[in-house]
Amino acid sequence: MSDHSPLPFAEAPKNCRRCPRLVGLRKSLRKDQSEWWNAPVPAFGDPDAWLAIVGLAPGKEGANRTGRAFTGDASGDLLFATLNKVGLSNGQFHSRIDDGVTLNGTIILNAVKCLPPENKPTGAEINNCRPYMIKALDTLPNLQVILALGKIAHDSVIRMAGCRLADHKFAHGAEHKLPDGRILIDSYHCSRYNVNTKRLTAEMFEAVFKEVKNIGRSS
Repeated sequence: MSDHSPLPFAEAPKNCRRCPRLVGLRKSLRKDQSEWWNAPVPAFGDPDAWLAIVGLAPGKEGANRTGRAFTGDASGDLLFATLNKVGLSNGQFHSRIDDGVTLNGTIILNAVKCLPPENKPTGAEINNCRPYMIKALDTLPNLQVILALGKIAHDSVIRMAGCRLADHKFAHGAEHKLPDGRILIDSYHCSRYNVNTKRLTAEMFEAVFKEVKNIGRSS
């Protein structure tokens, strides 16, 4: 496991105590699974990224276990396969932190850095973690496009931008121009549930990334 981050100045401390419920879960897991990461999960990818992908939160046996975003459970399979297909990653993803995968012009972070019970953070927990997301996104010098995976990520980015949610409703493939000129694109989250129920297919996900790349080229 590694605590390396492309944006070390925008990371939560490993023993962040902002959210008591998440701290309690982390402490419990550290007792039961002492070899796991069990800490806020850092950003992963290119510090010169033009594209930032914002997920929900670490999965219990995914990023919370491995310490790398979308690595270790099924949620990363479709994401990294699609990144590879559209030319935004190098190397072969094997769902391990030592698989050597790197990202091109892309960085991945989460709206909430710590594992929430049942993958459901509270509004307060999302608010507590937003300053880290703001710091990360605001310090990416080449950032043009933000891709929100799911409504929680979408809502947090919209609130970060100071916009009204009613004016920027989440919808798969929707495009939102933020006040600073950056573009927010929405996608259903690449969770196992969404994939298994066909709410999100590989074709739908790839289409969103093609939209993202088109916007990036025209910006």
